[in-house]
Amino acid sequence: MSAEEAAGRDFIRRTIEEHGRTGRFGGRVVTRFPPEPNGYLHIGHAKAICLNFGIAAEYGGRCHLRFDDTNPAKEDTEFVEAMQEDIRWLGYDWGEHLHFASDYFEQLYEHARTLIRSGQAYVCELDAAQISEYRGHPTRPGQPSPWRDRPADESLDLFARMRAGEFAEGTRTLRARIDMDSPNMNLRDPVLYRIQAAHHHRTADAWPIYPMYDFTHPISDSIEQVTHSLCSMEFENHRPLYDWVLDALDIYHPQQIEFARLDLEHTVISKRKLIELVEAGHVDGWDDPRMPTLSGMRRRGYTPAAIRTLVERAGVARKDDSVVALALLEHCVREDLNRTSPRRMAVLDPLRLVIENYPEDLEESFDAQNNPEDPGAGTRQVPFSRELWIERDDFREEAPRKFHRLSPGREVRLRAAYLVTCTGVTKDAAGNVVEVRCTYDPDTRGGDAPDGRKVKGTLHWVSARHAVDAEVRLHGPLFRDPLPEASDAPWLEGLDPASLEVRTGCKLEPGLGEAAPGDRFQFERIGYFCADRDGAPGRPVFNRTATLRDTWKKIEGRGPTG
Repeated sequence: MSAEEAAGRDFIRRTIEEHGRTGRFGGRVVTRFPPEPNGYLHIGHAKAICLNFGIAAEYGGRCHLRFDDTNPAKEDTEFVEAMQEDIRWLGYDWGEHLHFASDYFEQLYEHARTLIRSGQAYVCELDAAQISEYRGHPTRPGQPSPWRDRPADESLDLFARMRAGEFAEGTRTLRARIDMDSPNMNLRDPVLYRIQAAHHHRTADAWPIYPMYDFTHPISDSIEQVTHSLCSMEFENHRPLYDWVLDALDIYHPQQIEFARLDLEHTVISKRKLIELVEAGHVDGWDDPRMPTLSGMRRRGYTPAAIRTLVERAGVARKDDSVVALALLEHCVREDLNRTSPRRMAVLDPLRLVIENYPEDLEESFDAQNNPEDPGAGTRQVPFSRELWIERDDFREEAPRKFHRLSPGREVRLRAAYLVTCTGVTKDAAGNVVEVRCTYDPDTRGGDAPDGRKVKGTLHWVSARHAVDAEVRLHGPLFRDPLPEASDAPWLEGLDPASLEVRTGCKLEPGLGEAAPGDRFQFERIGYFCADRDGAPGRPVFNRTATLRDTWKKIEGRGPTG
């Protein structure tokens, strides 16, 4: 690799390549993604997933999926299954390397006994509030527990009785004996085990004690012979404890490396807050299309390729969390969908159009392109009849000067069909336009005039006789503030009540009536949409994935796409 190429490598890859040159880990690269199964994966996890699985593949290694299931009160098999589905959806697979921290409970217990025997751990009888008080503050040294010098044999006996279930929750913990004066609070005799009377989703009621993450994580990495333990920056201050555990036990020692996590504008990714949104009914479950969860993004119609592109463009930094603009995410989604999504016509705010000189009993079909970006996508047949639906916004009775759509006396093109000229309107008793009346030029089949006359406006439409009624859900940002967690106001007050608009009675071309959940389309001139699981054959429901206008390109000064 040249110096120029090396300079373009992120610090994680440079570290791995240096280890390869020096022979550390024997040239192996083994990473792992270790989520706690107490919720659904979100966009922040996507960065860790892409980084861990991507780097392992890049260097010919492997990535393990390991569930950190050490807090049974908050964990569930539902979350385990959903996480696996999300990771596979992103395009990654762990092969035979699916692990659980609970696989290692017996080994973890024995390692804890080793620390007790060597005088590096003890059973403490302070409760949680007292432990916190005794640990002090970052600027004030802690105080040793009254049980810090408890003899090893006594701690071994008490630890065995903790495992046997003899003590009530909160009355005993196992703590490491490290340094109560350390400026790093994580080293002030951290808790390694606590008593927890909770049913575990895999081990049932076999264990009344559970190890803490900071004890479980390094040992699990060691057992699995992980080489590079990649963590987000919030674990930087935990690395000294990670190293202490492995050195105190004198076992195989991976390298922990931290990177800046990924946040997204106009949402929250705190799992506690996401749980509150779901349980309080502020959203339609974990896969609500406004949620930053991967399942929500999948339901909305985002593609795995777009998420991977977003992570790549966000980059890998050592410091400062990456707050990604929502416009960049939508730009990545549009880039992919513009290439891959078939075009269809749909009318979301229908206004009836009647072609007065078109025979009432005549029906035709027109060829329409499925995707102009993909010549291999072919064409489809779209039915046409005397009465059509058009968008209400495509008609103005009194049109402004630069309005190039339909108005009295003006000629426009109906996409792939004919040129029509507005001759009048029908109004209801309140004076609202309920029907537009037109004539068509039968010599303009396909939308072009043989005499070469130019028409500026082109409208999409749906045949009223063949239209499928649908519900369309227009999703916006969940929070008004780009950084809701940084606001001084209570975070739930920042929820945008207008983040979901539901439109019923939308009119779609007939083929969309059979769309399966997850099918994605570009509704011409409107945006990108995805069929929702709430729909049924002949009664589809669509979620808007993204609008056609690309605000990210606008920000970059490049104009809209679509």
